[in-house]
Amino acid sequence: MTELWHEIFYGSLPFLRYAFIVGLLASVAFGIIGTFVVTRRITSLAGAIAHCVLGGIGAAMFFRVEYRLNWCQPLFGAIVAAVIAALVIGFVSLYARQREDTIIGAIWAIGMATGLLFLARTPGEVDLHSYLFGNILLIAQEDIYVTLILDAVIILPAILLFNNILGVCFDSDFSELRGVRVKLIYFVILIMTALTIVLMVNIVGIIMVIAMLTLPAAVAGQFTRRLWSMMLWSVILSVLFTSSGLMLSYKIEMPSGPTIVVIAGVCYLGALIYRKVQSLRIK
Repeated sequence: MTELWHEIFYGSLPFLRYAFIVGLLASVAFGIIGTFVVTRRITSLAGAIAHCVLGGIGAAMFFRVEYRLNWCQPLFGAIVAAVIAALVIGFVSLYARQREDTIIGAIWAIGMATGLLFLARTPGEVDLHSYLFGNILLIAQEDIYVTLILDAVIILPAILLFNNILGVCFDSDFSELRGVRVKLIYFVILIMTALTIVLMVNIVGIIMVIAMLTLPAAVAGQFTRRLWSMMLWSVILSVLFTSSGLMLSYKIEMPSGPTIVVIAGVCYLGALIYRKVQSLRIK
């Protein structure tokens, strides 16, 4: 273990160090926004946003390669696609007269299919597996600064609007009666969720990012009912899952994304079993 820590901070593999730092920074946003997602019960909406990210990544790569637009980076495309998807899904969930789950499922599929079409037309070989399941080799030093900026954009509104978000998550009707702009707060939550999803695409991938958004908060929710406490424990658990998953994946030479998610999933199942045993003892 000591050798592994030395390799992360002082070794000749900077991508591992960058992945570790980005994972720790992103865990703060994941813990906070994941708590909102689980409490507000918008996991399916977050899943649709996550899969629409592939559309933005595919479009950015296509325009960068085909038209020599070097500024059009995959991360930029992911942010644009995630925010647009969040706004569209927000309008659909609030105003659509059709079945909400059907429309969200359609947006989910269309976003991913669009990305696959763009990638299919992109000249050269594209490592699709890296974007779907994560690849720490994709992380560079610049990603640390981008993560810090996105963290600030996500966390500041969460702190400033905490009471309003709290009211919307637990009782939106009562909050509206008290003068809270519920629909605006709802869109803020969705946009923060979209940016949080973008933060960890490189580490755990598009397919599994929704697991890291919900599992830490779900585990924390088994042991506390206060929102601030749930957020704190979600952040701590996100840090533990990410750091342990990165170290274990490096040790056993397995992909980082699936390793992180498996650790989080095992802890979630363990928390469910523990709570069930405790409830049986009380009875």
